[in-house]
Amino acid sequence: MPRLALYTFGVLTFPLSDPAPSTREFYDLGEAVHRRIAAHPGYLARAEPAGGEQGVLFGVDWGAWGEFAVPAWYAKARTPETTALAATLSLWTDPRSARDAVYSGLHREALTRRHDWFERSPHPTHVLWWVPDDGTPTWQEGVAKLERLQDHGPASQGFTFHHPFTPAGTPGRPSRRPAH
Repeated sequence: MPRLALYTFGVLTFPLSDPAPSTREFYDLGEAVHRRIAAHPGYLARAEPAGGEQGVLFGVDWGAWGEFAVPAWYAKARTPETTALAATLSLWTDPRSARDAVYSGLHREALTRRHDWFERSPHPTHVLWWVPDDGTPTWQEGVAKLERLQDHGPASQGFTFHHPFTPAGTPGRPSRRPAH
């Protein structure tokens, strides 16, 4: 049975190496969010550096998840001292499970504070797509699908929670946000 890939991307208002309290708060909350999401029903895996490096994105070995990539609209620097972005790539059993994890609990609380950490953007912040049950999505696929979503809107190749598609490629019904 196909699995669902979820790529998220946002440009931070500060570099990841910034020693300000808001940066530490972002990291601390992010770690707690990742732990909770990993325990959520329907969660399968997320891209993590093969060497366990934290806070380094470019030039790190991501194993089967491929080389780290970002959308063309990311115009900030790419060194460990200057990178100012947050991106995730994960695998899920279905859209409802992923949506419930994103829009409930600690992650939902973090979303209410997103403008404390992220620049406002006219670009989409996430894209979903189906992958074969033995496939692993790559960062490059996530970027290509997010850019395609930006340019052409939701389609079976890349869609949003609000405009989902089934594994067969037909438009699906959006699942309701959890009431948490």
